[in-house]
Amino acid sequence: MPRTVLVEGVSDRVALTTLAHRRGEALDDVDVVALGGITNIRAVAVSLGPRGAGHHLCGLYDSPAVGIVREGLHQAGLPVERAGLRELGFFGCVLDLEDELVRAVGVDGVEAVIDAEGEGRSLRLLAGMPAQRGWTREAVVRRFLTSQAGRKARYARALTEALDPHRAPGPMEDLLDHLREQAGT
Repeated sequence: MPRTVLVEGVSDRVALTTLAHRRGEALDDVDVVALGGITNIRAVAVSLGPRGAGHHLCGLYDSPAVGIVREGLHQAGLPVERAGLRELGFFGCVLDLEDELVRAVGVDGVEAVIDAEGEGRSLRLLAGMPAQRGWTREAVVRRFLTSQAGRKARYARALTEALDPHRAPGPMEDLLDHLREQAGT
């Protein structure tokens, strides 16, 4: 049965595939689909056919969007009213995957990754701007990660590479465990 992982965006796909690769877990038989925004979950899930048409659907989502996820999967014929999202293989990030990665790597680690990527000066300039005065270091690095096109995906890879591959954010761990169970390994 084909397995399809639904994730909100490209950065989520990059982080998940990077972690799987670092662990030596092949996702060759898994299609990881970046939805281009969580509001597209219904259209993508429905396009795969009623009840997944033989596809095993699972994925990651941002917990603040749980209602959109539940409704989209319901519209696609998945039994969200009988089974919880976790039981169906959908795992929620507290805020979003970037938040999970920042907490897993730690602010010092994130700043070190940004320095290693040659953007430490840009981070320091952002932190010194009047609008960011009083912000926590965590809030500044989160803003930095989302402040430029392509940066989220770039740092999704870099932060995932900085992780201990066996101490990844819970939703990523849970999803990879779910995929292993579905594969029967």
